[in-house]
Amino acid sequence: MYKIPYKIKKENFKDLQKRLLFYKLEKKRLLLKSLFQNRSLPFSIRFFFFIKLNSMKKNTSKVRIKNRCIITGRGRSVYKLFRMSRLQIKDLAYYNLIPGLKHSSW
Repeated sequence: MYKIPYKIKKENFKDLQKRLLFYKLEKKRLLLKSLFQNRSLPFSIRFFFFIKLNSMKKNTSKVRIKNRCIITGRGRSVYKLFRMSRLQIKDLAYYNLIPGLKHSSW
């Protein structure tokens, strides 16, 4: 039988922290970004918003979030639908542990 690890991997914990920080400060970042890009405001005010935007943590940006496998923490070939890597999907499908997914061979 397939054994699912019970510990949270270090990579998954870091990814979770980045996601939480992003969701917490997403509105503030969008507001500063829109005010900075508003061409109708004077340059000095826009420059102030630019400084405020740059002073925010880099992990509050969406591009810093990386999809990782929830089981192994692998960062490559992760399917969004399952949030698992192709290797884990293959193993779980072999033991019929994913409902609606069947391991096929011919």
